[in-house]
Amino acid sequence: MKKILICFFSINCLWAQVDPKNIEIVRDSYGVPHIFAPTDAEVAYGFAWAHAEDDFFTIQQAYLAGNSLLTKHLGNKGLGADFLSIFIGSESLVQQQYAEQIHPAYKKVLEGYAAGLNAYAQAHPDEVLVSELFPVTPHKMLRYAQLQLFVSSKGDKWVSAITNNQTKYTFDPQEMRGSNTFGFSRSKTAGEGTFLAINTHQPLDGPVSWYEAHLCSEEGTNILGAAFAGSPNILIGANEHLAWAHTVNQPDKTDVFALQMHPKNKLQYKVDDRYLTLEKKSAKLRVKVLGIPVQIKKKYYQSIYGPTLKNKNGFFAVRTPALFEIRALEQWWRMNKARNFSEFYKALEMKAIPGYNIGYADKNDTIFYISNGLIPKRNPDYDWAGVVPGNTKKTLWTTTYEVSELPQVLQPQAGYFYNTNHSPFLSTDTSENPDPKDYASNMGFEDYDNNRSTRLKALIDEQEQVSYEDFKRIKYDNSYPKDFHFSWMNIDALNSIEASKYPDIAPLIERIQQWDRKTDATSLGAGAFGILYYRLSNYYSDLPKGKIFPAATLIKALRDTQDYMLKYFGTTEVRLGDFQKLVRGSKELPIFGLPDVLTAMSAKPHTKGKVKVTSGESYIELVRFDDQGVHIESVISYGSSDHATSKHFDDQMELYAQFKTKPMTLDKEKVYEQAVRVYHPME
Repeated sequence: MKKILICFFSINCLWAQVDPKNIEIVRDSYGVPHIFAPTDAEVAYGFAWAHAEDDFFTIQQAYLAGNSLLTKHLGNKGLGADFLSIFIGSESLVQQQYAEQIHPAYKKVLEGYAAGLNAYAQAHPDEVLVSELFPVTPHKMLRYAQLQLFVSSKGDKWVSAITNNQTKYTFDPQEMRGSNTFGFSRSKTAGEGTFLAINTHQPLDGPVSWYEAHLCSEEGTNILGAAFAGSPNILIGANEHLAWAHTVNQPDKTDVFALQMHPKNKLQYKVDDRYLTLEKKSAKLRVKVLGIPVQIKKKYYQSIYGPTLKNKNGFFAVRTPALFEIRALEQWWRMNKARNFSEFYKALEMKAIPGYNIGYADKNDTIFYISNGLIPKRNPDYDWAGVVPGNTKKTLWTTTYEVSELPQVLQPQAGYFYNTNHSPFLSTDTSENPDPKDYASNMGFEDYDNNRSTRLKALIDEQEQVSYEDFKRIKYDNSYPKDFHFSWMNIDALNSIEASKYPDIAPLIERIQQWDRKTDATSLGAGAFGILYYRLSNYYSDLPKGKIFPAATLIKALRDTQDYMLKYFGTTEVRLGDFQKLVRGSKELPIFGLPDVLTAMSAKPHTKGKVKVTSGESYIELVRFDDQGVHIESVISYGSSDHATSKHFDDQMELYAQFKTKPMTLDKEKVYEQAVRVYHPME
């Protein structure tokens, strides 16, 4: 039995400040926790306890990564995360900023959540992965948050590129998980209400998969939505007044600087007319050699540009606004508590969340979209697309753009906005889009459409007004547009191949060309295209710049596809659901969707030639504000519990696979009426 010392204040244990009997966890028929307590701190305690009951393992994995302890759990597989968490200087940054930068009210939330986790760890010591992680503290929580936001800013990609002696990181098309959000005001819905689709595409499991919860206090919190493991508050969701969603955006948030080193003096680098000295750093890492734990030290450095690495080409520094900011979780908490658009926008003006598009709707019929981010104000005389000179303060940016200076759309007359990880300059009707000429090119905003944006815009434009049923139909559309618009590859030649010239694969070519572009689980055309899509990855890296697949390469891939079908399925008539599965434990369901349709799915090899979905449609929350209040329905890919013995391990899979949702409510009285279990933490 492990022994864990949870008390970390010299006077009292942290959870002694929270009485668990003040907190009620109400589980509904799907096991979703609804947390009720007088204060936000007590709600955070209950949230931590409930999430730990369902998935303590993943919460711990997240915090281990953020606190350089993952190798103690995963061995050498944790080295990358452990090094990154040291390299970005999160420990010293949190120590320097916590007292002054984090508001006292939010400190109580962090403390309450930490107390709940620590209480759970003490009550369930056999579930603890690494005792050194405990007690969890607000500092440890913020360290993980900063690591996650550094990664979301592509900082980890640049570190990997430098380590591998590259001057840019290589794009992997399998990274394209995508997300969707779109909102309609009453002018578009014939007065039925204001609609928002919260439709994120994340991994279905792991630290950045979603966990659904309802948090309600007597201090003004009443929100239902989803959070990542270890988050003390909701990250996307709806309260009684407003709702918001995130999608990933890709402005240029991270820069790499090539230092000019002194020809003779080690570790001296030139900045304008003088030389400065790199500060030597050392990351102590644990590795296993032949199964024996060994501690090693990995050198890195600190320059005025940021944390710095050496490779065979020289010294390179990484700089991104996420390296200087610890208040992101607090900003999300303030978004949780906002009661109108002005309060929500004021929360955005904290400028603490370094990225993500935001789609917004509220009960006052306000709709809003912004390509949010902490984007450096850079010197226009340099090319910021790659590595820039690190020998002058002319490249040393110190400020970021204000929220008001970012691409955004408020109350468009067209009555809608939409985003599917594509260009912010294509976010509503053509006449009302932000103008790219108003933004510096070195901000690096996306300038492309993708299949989802093309299809979504066409669906919105089909009808002058949409009902709520139309809204749901649009959300669950699973078709590609007539012409493919993959932003990372061009397969237009597929449409013009003459099947008769290739008799050995003519039926396969014709099936794909005549396919209606719907990715139903029962579709033979979707099955053929899905297998082809994943076979194309074998040819992607050899394509020249532009990533245009010539007909000759597509023919090779089509033959490869046919061989694959015959090898694993014994026929070329393979339905998408025969090939692609939604898998959880022993349950396996045929599943719709492919990469870059609105109901996007990305998969990895499973068994016997099949693939299993690992990311894509994950948490779905559909929100409608009308004269009667807010109406919410939601679904998640698996269930609320990560324990295979729980009935909530997989009890939403059928809903999810059938394009169905479950009704949810913020009404406390209704929650209790529908409750399956009501209890206090520690019971």
